[in-house]
Amino acid sequence: MIQPTAFPALLMIAPLSAAAHPAPTPSEAGFDVDAYRVAMTPDLSNGAVMGEEAIRLTPLRDGLGALRFSPNALTISEATIDGRAVRVTSDDDGIVFTPARAPAKGKALVLRLRFSGTPKRGVEVVPGGLYSSYFACDWMVCQQDMPGDKAKLKLALTVPDDANVSAPGQRIATRKAGAGRKVETWRTTRAWSPYTYAFAIGDFPHVADGALAYVNASGAAADLSAMFVETPAMVAFLSDKAGVALPVDRFTQILVPGYEAQEAAGMSLIGRKALERDLAKPDEEWIVIHELSHQWWGNLVTCDSWRDFWLNEGFAIFMTAAWKEHRYGRAAYNAELDVARARLAKAREAGFDKPLAWDGKYPSIGLRRAVQYGKGALFLDHLRRLLGEQAFWAGVRRYTRAHAGGTVVSADLQRAMEAASGRDLSDEFTRWVGPADQPREAG
Repeated sequence: MIQPTAFPALLMIAPLSAAAHPAPTPSEAGFDVDAYRVAMTPDLSNGAVMGEEAIRLTPLRDGLGALRFSPNALTISEATIDGRAVRVTSDDDGIVFTPARAPAKGKALVLRLRFSGTPKRGVEVVPGGLYSSYFACDWMVCQQDMPGDKAKLKLALTVPDDANVSAPGQRIATRKAGAGRKVETWRTTRAWSPYTYAFAIGDFPHVADGALAYVNASGAAADLSAMFVETPAMVAFLSDKAGVALPVDRFTQILVPGYEAQEAAGMSLIGRKALERDLAKPDEEWIVIHELSHQWWGNLVTCDSWRDFWLNEGFAIFMTAAWKEHRYGRAAYNAELDVARARLAKAREAGFDKPLAWDGKYPSIGLRRAVQYGKGALFLDHLRRLLGEQAFWAGVRRYTRAHAGGTVVSADLQRAMEAASGRDLSDEFTRWVGPADQPREAG
């Protein structure tokens, strides 16, 4: 069993704003992004980037005087909106683009910009190349902390001719760029939250097996097929439980150094040390199945804001337990949930226990995980025992199918579970999740 102390800081990168203050929704930010287009040249030796970007967005209110995006360390050398120059300011609160005239509500526009610099986070240089993780808005301009503002991505990467590239979506073009370089262009057909945008570029060994691919960016030799031997069975298991097939044409697992564990659009970043620890005791495995679960719950079906982040992480913890039950028996399921119980008990001993959909300040990442990760999984287990196998799993499938490609709040899960079971679950959701969600825009 994974001990409560075995969740290192790099287990899963939590949204930082959720530990400090609620992140805005698109309606609060004043605009909705439809698509990002990025043409970028990364320096594989030091992680620096330079390139151009186009952001297609729609103002959600009149009088929107400025467009604010997440802060980063990049230099914006030029910016226009529909061809007209705009003023750019950048500080710790964000990058702000201010047009001479406020755009009209509901009229789509295109913000274009040039950028360069070395990201402070999100790009890791490793032997043979580099990869990006979680902090996409450090290497491009985007909205890191608005998971509900899902957008399509077109990413053109200028890289060495011999580089292997993994990126979101499908590779749609490759062309020569001269001087021993090529441009690979990738495009998503689905909209994803920007924090899931990631890529890996380098002279990396890789293996393809139908819709599954494995890349070794760890810097040491590895038998990828052996290390990820359970992945096909996990995909089949999760597809059945979700009632939705793997939501990408190609799913790539990238082996990286250390203990990193992070979901991305069509990818998982798997820390080698964490995976090797799992392989030594297979019935204690968590990293591959947890990150794979996020392809459905987190990436395909996404919390509208960090307030309902438990819908991402509680599901991933619970599905890890469910896989262990399927693979190793009921004792393994109980052991996994015992970890969540221990973490929640520790939080309660510290005098901290909150509803799952609480948007206040968490004193620490550990306490936040005890609630949104651990307690979230325990609530799903509670619903399973309360409703029974048939109704519970029917509710999970109804919820996943109904919101595939969209965003959710806790009430969406409640409605799905009530429809599947024929029961009023208001009291249960109020007790575990908190007061009923306020009306929201369709996701």
